[in-house]
Amino acid sequence: MKQSVNLYNFRDAFRACGRESQFSYEALGYLFDWLEQYEADAGAEIELDVIALCCDYSEDTADQVIASYDLDAEGLTEEEKHALVSDFLSENTTLIAETDNESYLYQQF
Repeated sequence: MKQSVNLYNFRDAFRACGRESQFSYEALGYLFDWLEQYEADAGAEIELDVIALCCDYSEDTADQVIASYDLDAEGLTEEEKHALVSDFLSENTTLIAETDNESYLYQQF
């Protein structure tokens, strides 16, 4: 049996699983919208599995992405670091959104 969820239910599911700090409030909104669009484009429903989503997607700062993927950012300004990270994620995975807090929501690879 499938159940439709709205954004409130989606965010609440993360709280219920103890994953409320996995993504920012803003990033959860972006992830919800992206998943809904994916369902519409694919013509298939996605089962809400909070743990799987936490494994498949990540929200990180530019410095965290640089460290995680060993990007060469030595001597770069903050603006150049953001451009490097944005380009890297766009070329290598699905970059879902850049948040107002200067973090990146993307599909992990």
